[in-house]
Amino acid sequence: MNLAHRLAAIVSAAAALVILGAAMEDARGVNDAAITGDGYPATLSEFHLFTDTATRTPAARVVPYTLNTPLFSDYAEKQRYLYIPGGKAAAYDPDKVIDLPVGSALVKTFGYQQAGTFRALETRLLLHRASGWVAIPYVWNAEGTDAVLKRAGTRIPVTFTDPSGTERTISYSVPNQNQCKDCHALSGAVTPIGPKIRNLNDGKQLQALLKAGMLDRLPADAPRLARWDDATAPLADRARAYLETNCAHCHNPNGAASNSGLYLDWHQADQNARGILKHPVAAGRGSGNGEFDIDPGHPERSILIFRMESTDPGIAMPELGRATVHAEAIDLLTRWIAEMPPADAPTNSGVKATRN
Repeated sequence: MNLAHRLAAIVSAAAALVILGAAMEDARGVNDAAITGDGYPATLSEFHLFTDTATRTPAARVVPYTLNTPLFSDYAEKQRYLYIPGGKAAAYDPDKVIDLPVGSALVKTFGYQQAGTFRALETRLLLHRASGWVAIPYVWNAEGTDAVLKRAGTRIPVTFTDPSGTERTISYSVPNQNQCKDCHALSGAVTPIGPKIRNLNDGKQLQALLKAGMLDRLPADAPRLARWDDATAPLADRARAYLETNCAHCHNPNGAASNSGLYLDWHQADQNARGILKHPVAAGRGSGNGEFDIDPGHPERSILIFRMESTDPGIAMPELGRATVHAEAIDLLTRWIAEMPPADAPTNSGVKATRN
C-alpha cells in the first residue's frame, strides 16, 4: 500500500470513529448536563434537544406542545417543546404554570414563513436548574443549521405577510438575557409564563403527557382557557384569555406591573382591579387622556385599547416583544368592551353602574 492509500485509510478510519462517536452521543439523548450545569453552551445543538437540529426533529422526551391562547409576538410563528428528564414527571397544579422538575427545559423557536418555508430566527430556552429557571436566547445562522448564543440580544430585519395579506417589514427584536427577566419575573424569580394547565388543556395534550408518565395526575375537572380566536366561545372568555396570556405575566399582584393595580390574571374577581372603571395609577401620556383603563361601552375611551393600538415605546403595551399592532386582538377587545353595559346604564343585574 503506497503512502496515499495509507493516508486515505487513516482518514477513513478517523472519520468512522467520528461518525461512531456522534451516533453514540445521539443515542444518549438530551445533554442533561448542559441543562443543569452553570454554563451557557455556545450553540443550541450542544443541548441535543433535537436529533436533527436543522429540521428541529425532537429527541426522546422532547415533546411538542401548543397553547390554547399564545402570546402575540409580531405575528411570528412559534414551535414549542418541553423536555422532562427520564424518571421524572411534572406536578399538576390547576392554578399555576405546569410544575416542571429540575432538569426540565422549555424550548420556543420563533420564525416566519418565507417563500412557503418556515425560517427560524431565534430559539429561547428556559432551563430549570437547581438554582432556579434560567432564560437563554439563541439566534439561527443564515443556513438554518444551528443557532448561536446571543446573551446581548440582537435585531434581525424580516419581511412577512400578516393574516390580512398585508406585507410588513420590521426590525425583529431578539431580547437580551435581562429583558427575558423583565417578562418572566414573578416575585423576583424567573419563571415560565405560557404552559399553565388551563392553557395546555385542549383535551389531548395533557392526556398524552399523563400516558407517557410525564405528568403525575390529571383530574377530570382540569380548567381550560378559551382560545382567543375561537368564534364559537363566549366573547368575554376569549377577551380575558387574551389578556391573561399577553398581559397578566406582568399585571398581577406579584408581577413587574404590580404597582399599577391593574391585574389581568384569569382568577381576578375584582372588576375594578381588572380595569373596569379603574383610574390609571401613573399612565402619563400613556393614558391618551382616557379616564379609565376600561370604560364600559366605550372602547374608544379605554386606555387599554389606546395603548395596545400604539407602537410608541412610551405608550405601547405590552412594552416588549412587538413592533406591530395585533389588529385581530384589538378587534376582539374592542367588541368586548363595546358590549359591556355603559357606566351610565343599568347592568344586567339591574344595578346601575357607577364611576368610582
